[in-house]
Amino acid sequence: MSVTKAIRNRFLGRMITHPVLKHALGWLVVYLILRPLAPNGINNLPLLFFLMAGVYINIYMLIPTYLSKNFLFYTLMLLGLCLLIAPINTAVYSMLAGNHVGMSGMVMFFLISFFVTGSTTITKIIRDYIKQQSATKEIETSNIQTELKFLKSQINPHFLFNTLNNLYALTLKKSDAAPEIVIKLSEMLRYMLYECNEKRVLLPKEIKYIRNYLDLEQLRQGNKANITFEVKGEVSEQRIAPLMFIPFLENAFKHGLNRGISHGFVRILMEVHGNDLHFEIENSKPPSLPNPEMRKVGGIGLMNVKRRLNLIYPQAYALTIEDQPDAYKVKMDLNLEI
Repeated sequence: MSVTKAIRNRFLGRMITHPVLKHALGWLVVYLILRPLAPNGINNLPLLFFLMAGVYINIYMLIPTYLSKNFLFYTLMLLGLCLLIAPINTAVYSMLAGNHVGMSGMVMFFLISFFVTGSTTITKIIRDYIKQQSATKEIETSNIQTELKFLKSQINPHFLFNTLNNLYALTLKKSDAAPEIVIKLSEMLRYMLYECNEKRVLLPKEIKYIRNYLDLEQLRQGNKANITFEVKGEVSEQRIAPLMFIPFLENAFKHGLNRGISHGFVRILMEVHGNDLHFEIENSKPPSLPNPEMRKVGGIGLMNVKRRLNLIYPQAYALTIEDQPDAYKVKMDLNLEI
């Protein structure tokens, strides 16, 4: 029964959108509107015939040939067409009614012809505008997706390069932590290769990725760094763009702990309230560092991160940077509903 209903609905949908049926319904509406204008006993179908002729001359000849090329000339041609139809309809009407219709009747037929024929031009302009806007939006969406893939692709190789360097350093020391790094790295690579291709990932998976990242850094830094990561609030089915926090983490370690600070720190806080997310990361730093806006994160500067936020979360994020003498802090608020 459901299959039969689906077939019937599909058939009705095709019928409703069929051009011939749409034209027939349109002319039926015009006929019903013009019918009160005809005296009793007068059939206005002959009048409708010449009106239809003018409309289709406009649709298939005037609009394709002149509308987009020379609008002024097109308007003159349309007026000329209506001036041609008006006296014909006036003569037909006079013959059907059995009495002569004066100039007022001719003016009325001209206005009717111009209104009906001109409405097809307005419809054409509106449809072309909607089609153009849709095509433009589709191109913009395609460009945005291409740019997002490019921005994200820059993150993955950089992190892999850093992690392999860390693993290499630990193997040189014959550290017992090397196998643990391999396991965590395999989990992270699986996440990056198979799950980060989606537009949104589950927030718990992104948090696990951050924890693995921080565990690897803690193994590499040893006792010389205090790394903390605290998550507050209920984390469940929220979704977020993948690898959104990694550039900030890389920035914290590259410009903070890796700059020769003997006892540095990286403190990370994430607060989740429904679909509102607050993220803070603060790291110790040497007193002399370049301006935050000029720093690079493996080729990805903070301006690059902002660009990704603008593309994914337009008007749904707030990003503040605090550059203090001995610490560097980033705060980010996201609305995950977008």
